[in-house]
Amino acid sequence: MPSTPAQQQTTPGNFTSRTAKIAKRRTLGRLFKARGAASYHGDFYFGHQSAASMVEATTQEVPSGIYVGHSRGSRIGAAQPFRNERGPYAQLWELIGSLPRQKATVDHLTARFFRELNPTFDSVHENSFMISYNRFWDRKTGCDDLTNVDIRWLAVLFIILAFGELLDCPQPCSAEAQRESEDSSLHFYWASRKSLVIAPSFYGESTDLTCAGILITRYLVYARRISESWLTISFAIRMAQAQGMHVDGDQLDLPRKVTETRRRLWSQLYNLDRSIALALGRPYAINDRHCFMKLVENVWVDDMTDEKAENATTLSLDTPTPSVLIRFQHQLAVIIGQIQEQSFTFSTAPLTSSTSYDEVLKYDEALLAWKDSLPPYFRLEHTDLSLDLIPTYSFIPWHRLYLHTAFHFARITLHRSYLLRPSITDRFQYSRNACMSSACADLKIKLSFRYPDMASRLKSNVAAHQLFNSALILGVIVVRDPQAPHAEAVLDDLQAYCAKQNSDPWINEIGLAEVRVVELCISRARQSQHDTAAASPAENATSNFNPAVTSEGYCSPVVTNTSLSQGLQGSLELSASQQNAIGGTFQYAFQNPAGPQDPWSDFWSNPAYFFPEAMDYQIWEGLVDDLAAVN
Repeated sequence: MPSTPAQQQTTPGNFTSRTAKIAKRRTLGRLFKARGAASYHGDFYFGHQSAASMVEATTQEVPSGIYVGHSRGSRIGAAQPFRNERGPYAQLWELIGSLPRQKATVDHLTARFFRELNPTFDSVHENSFMISYNRFWDRKTGCDDLTNVDIRWLAVLFIILAFGELLDCPQPCSAEAQRESEDSSLHFYWASRKSLVIAPSFYGESTDLTCAGILITRYLVYARRISESWLTISFAIRMAQAQGMHVDGDQLDLPRKVTETRRRLWSQLYNLDRSIALALGRPYAINDRHCFMKLVENVWVDDMTDEKAENATTLSLDTPTPSVLIRFQHQLAVIIGQIQEQSFTFSTAPLTSSTSYDEVLKYDEALLAWKDSLPPYFRLEHTDLSLDLIPTYSFIPWHRLYLHTAFHFARITLHRSYLLRPSITDRFQYSRNACMSSACADLKIKLSFRYPDMASRLKSNVAAHQLFNSALILGVIVVRDPQAPHAEAVLDDLQAYCAKQNSDPWINEIGLAEVRVVELCISRARQSQHDTAAASPAENATSNFNPAVTSEGYCSPVVTNTSLSQGLQGSLELSASQQNAIGGTFQYAFQNPAGPQDPWSDFWSNPAYFFPEAMDYQIWEGLVDDLAAVN
């Protein structure tokens, strides 16, 4: 994991008592050591056998060797050939055969990952990884078996190589070079997935499996394969739970360095679990009632010895470390989990009941309170950019991006069910304003991005804006009310977004499918504008759909006159007056509910419904046509 410029201070403490605790730990948790199972620190194993510390009993040693699935009779029978292609070792040989032939190639790709991505991702401890890396390459040639090659660690190596292949592709490049880079990256990705799946069959649990699961999930989010990432993050969570990561290290009396590492890994799992589940409308894997975890501290102990880490002083938020992102991500993920329960669970209370809507407003207040708690360098408004120019704080702009896009993603999903709901008293105006404000801010982030290199592309495309396309929200709104005074400005921005995506040679078929849906919305809105313009002047004169709009509407300078770098500097959440102006701009869309025969009325009114995937073009076509027919 990356280093930070912040100087950690140590303070004198009760060193004798800490030494006694460490001595006590040496007698506990040695189960499966001979089988190569994971340990968090030295000889200690902290997994599902942590109950041994409660009874203060040493666990019994199990027979040495790797379990490969043979029964007792086959083990004591005739010897099996070492190169049995049907045996368990064949799985290992196939994986090793997936590595590049030249070690220099692996060295180069691995170095690029740790130099360009890991300081932002904070997923792999570089020193620990390199120890296993050197041991792997120093092994005796020709004796590759499950005892001297750890498949769990290979899962991490392969996904690092998958990212490294993308990083190594020059920008710009020919179509052939891009295709070769993507094919090589996918080759290593599949090797990592296979290692992740088969490793638990031979070994115990490992933090390597957890780290590999996190990186594989990020790879899938980058590729917009969100449904698949829901499966991989669930697997990583099970591996972490089997090691007891859902219980804070303080409760298990673990060393502080181990505790902070566990907290960071668990918080990343928690955030990905909650975010992906909310994006898909599927259940999440982590039950808060089964967990006891404290927040990550703003202290960086990776580069310290165990003794110094025990006495390291927690820094103030004015001196950020990479842990600050994880701290605020975890706080936001807790709120996202509550939104998930509000939006995608069945309730006996009607959606329009005051109790149900009060819950929505309560969670919105929690989101705003979280936003106000951000330190100056992470704020959504009036962001302090002074640290961005310091090379040692290069992670700050990207971490700010992750927090901003996650906030907009959560707020849009919270209020989306009320976006088109009618109310004669305008009861849901607040939800419409909040949803559209975040959608505009998120779209502005998308339009502001430029990718000078592959590292920037990878770091930006693992953000939460990959989980939910705010352009679809704006597209649906403009289809419902294409004659609004500022509808033309929205359509122009949507067209700019589509043009930007279509000109991107790295966009895949899933990204293109999203663009096609947005283009469909633009086309239907333009057609409605043309039909209205062809109507008689008398019909236009009797229309009651032209609300007054203030000068702080969608086209205000606050929204449009921003630099291209604003996406990394702050998302500029709109003020209350600007939100009201936007809501008033599209008033007609919310005052004319869908008719009783509208098959999509439940789609907007029932929170258990969620957006179909962009690849389901026919479903989207039916939705957009039905919305356009209401005008």
